Amino acid sequence: MSGALKIGKFRWAIVTLVAVATIINYIDRGALGFLWPEISDDLGLSKTDYAIILNVFTFAYAFGQTLFGKIFDWIGTRLGFVLSIVVWSAATMLHAVASGLTSFAVFRAILGVSEAGNWPGATKANAEWFPINERALAQGIFNSGAAIGGIVSAPIIAYLFVFLGTWQATFIAVGALGFLWLVPWLIMYKSGPDTHPWVSEGERQYILTGQRNEESGEVADYAPNSKEILSRKESWGVIMASFFLDPIWWLFVGWLPLYLNETYGFGVKEIGLYAWVPYVGAMFGAWFGGLLAQNRIKAGWTVNKTRKAVISLGGLIMLISLLMTTQAATPLVAVLLMAAILFGFQTAVGNIQTLPSDFYNGKSVASLAGFAGTAAKLAVVGLNFLIPVITVNSYTPAFVVGAALAILTVLSVLVFCTDIKPLKAKSA
Repeated sequence: MSGALKIGKFRWAIVTLVAVATIINYIDRGALGFLWPEISDDLGLSKTDYAIILNVFTFAYAFGQTLFGKIFDWIGTRLGFVLSIVVWSAATMLHAVASGLTSFAVFRAILGVSEAGNWPGATKANAEWFPINERALAQGIFNSGAAIGGIVSAPIIAYLFVFLGTWQATFIAVGALGFLWLVPWLIMYKSGPDTHPWVSEGERQYILTGQRNEESGEVADYAPNSKEILSRKESWGVIMASFFLDPIWWLFVGWLPLYLNETYGFGVKEIGLYAWVPYVGAMFGAWFGGLLAQNRIKAGWTVNKTRKAVISLGGLIMLISLLMTTQAATPLVAVLLMAAILFGFQTAVGNIQTLPSDFYNGKSVASLAGFAGTAAKLAVVGLNFLIPVITVNSYTPAFVVGAALAILTVLSVLVFCTDIKPLKAKSA
């Protein structure tokens, strides 16, 4: 009889709402860069000041990953997202009253800590709401929010600036988006799927029974504390893969406008015409990586084989495209190759981000995701210091570094995550 129960689709509404939060997250963080020419002229700030503010944000973002990983495991997904988005939206609005380097750095630090919550929160929501075979696709939908945010942030911020007339008013308007998001979130996310009144019995059973690893017949019910998490080599596989992979994304998020300016002499208008193209590749990669993993698991592949194959494919796409970018002859060829790089990145990252839920119970998933996120952002800080040193003559060394990072990402998973399945306590 239970097999005849209709499987609803409410879980997809939840992940879509998380993806929308991610789009807002990227619009909020991108506002400073797009408005910087106006801010620097108005307040007399320099490119060096911008670099300092960028790294303050990144340091805070790194710390916030671990902090909010623990917060989400402590207070749950519903309230965790409320806390994260309320603080980051307020911090965005506070940029309107910034008057110099110090105040921008303080508000940027608050923004970084709170925006970081979006990632462990999304990983936790994924673990709670999706069966194993759908998790990579759900993570891909969530990750596509980052890509869509990269695509739409420039025109949205530009339109708001033209319409409102000042950078201060633009920050307030952008910050208000997060508060608007809270309305559907608080209405829709009443609880997890096991007790949610809007989830049909068929969907509830589908989600909960689908969280069992089919080849082992096990559910990830091991929920270790932080010390135990960090004692497992599988955890370090996730952390190291994130450490090596994340700088590839931020190489383009943080430095693409400067690359286009320094390599091809582009101004603001030309950068706006080209800079969105790589994120289209990222959007399609997020969907592709999730759909491919879902397809392979349904075809009978083990979770272990599927995760490793899709992550390796993403790494190979990144490796080839990064090396080809060193020879890009025109800006169009360059941004198309960057679209391929970010396609490969998103193919891999969605499956890497599902690994915590493959290994551990939901009560530890956000904690491991937070540790991995902190490691990743510390690597980005290192990249931000390295790029100005190695790109004095050209950006070729940066792309070579990215190619090496793609190889190390795949090796981290293959070497440390020897068998991707639910872990048991060592005493067991």
